[in-house]
Amino acid sequence: MGFKTGNFPEVDPATFLDRPFRDRLRATTTHWVDHGFGTPKMVHAIYIVKLLVLYLGAGVTIATLTSGLNPLHVGDWWNDPIVYQKLILWTVLLESVGLAGSWGPLAGHFSPMTGGILYWLRPGTIRLPPWPGKVPLTSGDTRTPVDVALYLALLATLVVSLALPGVHTASLDAAVADNSGLVRPAVVFPAIALLILLGLRDKVIFIAARGEQYLPAMVFFATLPFVDMIVALKLLIVTVWVGAGVSKLGHHFSMVVPPMLSNTPWMLSKQVKRAHYRNFPHDLLPSRAAGGVAHVLGTLVEVVTPLVLLFSTNRTVTLLAVVLMVAFHLFILSTFPLAVPLEWNLLFAYASVFLFLGFPSWEGYGVTDMSSPWLTAVIVAALLFFPVLGNLRPDLVSFLPSMRQYAGNWASATWAFAPGVEDRIDECIPRPAKMTRAQLLASYPPDVADVLIHQILGWRAMHSQGRALYSLMINHLGEDIDTYALRDGEFSCNSVAAFNFGDGHLHDEHLIAAIQRRCNFAPGEFLVAWIESQPIHKGVQEYKVIDAALGVIERGTYRVSDAIAEQPWLPNGPIPFDVRWTLEVDANRAETDPGHIEEPQMRVNKAVQP
Repeated sequence: MGFKTGNFPEVDPATFLDRPFRDRLRATTTHWVDHGFGTPKMVHAIYIVKLLVLYLGAGVTIATLTSGLNPLHVGDWWNDPIVYQKLILWTVLLESVGLAGSWGPLAGHFSPMTGGILYWLRPGTIRLPPWPGKVPLTSGDTRTPVDVALYLALLATLVVSLALPGVHTASLDAAVADNSGLVRPAVVFPAIALLILLGLRDKVIFIAARGEQYLPAMVFFATLPFVDMIVALKLLIVTVWVGAGVSKLGHHFSMVVPPMLSNTPWMLSKQVKRAHYRNFPHDLLPSRAAGGVAHVLGTLVEVVTPLVLLFSTNRTVTLLAVVLMVAFHLFILSTFPLAVPLEWNLLFAYASVFLFLGFPSWEGYGVTDMSSPWLTAVIVAALLFFPVLGNLRPDLVSFLPSMRQYAGNWASATWAFAPGVEDRIDECIPRPAKMTRAQLLASYPPDVADVLIHQILGWRAMHSQGRALYSLMINHLGEDIDTYALRDGEFSCNSVAAFNFGDGHLHDEHLIAAIQRRCNFAPGEFLVAWIESQPIHKGVQEYKVIDAALGVIERGTYRVSDAIAEQPWLPNGPIPFDVRWTLEVDANRAETDPGHIEEPQMRVNKAVQP
């Protein structure tokens, strides 16, 4: 693989689509083992430059100079509270603009590389309110000038909060003799309110700003005295870490590690990559080594080490734990995971140092040093509410507020278009970016673009949900699966709604209905297989099949054990499903009255076998 040249699968692009769909999957998944996505090193270099220059260079410069500090004198500001506050606000600004996570080719943004602001400043683009029928003034799915004004106001308040010097408070001055003040609460409060209002109008922007993690921090900035703020920020970051670690306890995370390491640009040894699979190229299930990496270096580190940091009063133990968490985040950053949360990992590496070495427990910043035990209890309960609810009822909470980052247990979808109809989305939905294949056509011939699209499908197949999604497609399309155009829902959502970050809740039946209102697909032209995350206490996952013209046409469940036991290319056919409900349509009446759809009928416990 060269700097400008990617590593292309060993297939003939001209005849690739003539092969059966499952043969295509086998070709791309076996290629993924050795080469990952095959991305040219130039792409990784672009991300590194963005991270070092835009995020780290510009962010540190802004945070320090606007606070009366010299960015070159790291010893003077590494543990200055206002620098930490402003780096969080800088991160929120970049995330809200679309220049941080889910940016660029590794997230499906090929041309242009940015979604975010290009969509959210444009009236007429699609927005997705979380509760349109329940929250007043949020109905509809079209962005209005009011939405654009709210978005601009959020960006403006974030810029102002970064630009203004800090203000001194009695609680800060009592705790830290030499300080540069804190970010002004009078500016942070409007940013909090605007982010919430925008989230009620469009959940995509709230998720893109990583509101589930940074909004609590902003609330702590604006409302708590200094010592309470530091302890609350520790509780927040530990909740994020431990929540993510707990979510990795299931079977899914073992299937995340091998394709992640296969896609790591500095991992050049094919032998090391293949060691994470049972028996390449015949058996691509995760090996014992992969399970060890996942649950020892991943799960164990992410659960135990943060708890040590939270309660340790020993300087040496705390230092070692901080070093471990910094290494943990830098390693994840170096693998360039799809959705590329590089800024987030760098910020958390710095936060580990700032919070636990800059303000250690033995100097009065432990959990018991908060001003009131009742305040501690309220903050802990609030921080745990969505992770607990989201793990028990993933249908109610996005996997991000559930703190299940990169655990492999995601709501996911695959889209399928009948021949010749995919272009209708680009024709009927004006927006800055076209569908993924159309973006690739700007740089590659059509047959090459088709192979690259299947590289994305192959990546999905290497995770547990991919087996279920493609099994559903085989069941519903039959032999037509070889002629339909299959697309990954996450990448497609990035094209239509500007952002995804792996959250299937952003491209469920509500987005499909918004697309249908604009494109008017006929029944069978646009089909979606959609699955929910696995609840922590159940061994099954729920699924839906959505026909854009008809809505949800089938619901049911499947056993996780069936999905994780199959090869990515489903050599034994589709996994079994327990169909709980299907939509019955009176075909004769539909022909005479196309707008009529019979009320759904119940079908219980109808098993669909391979």
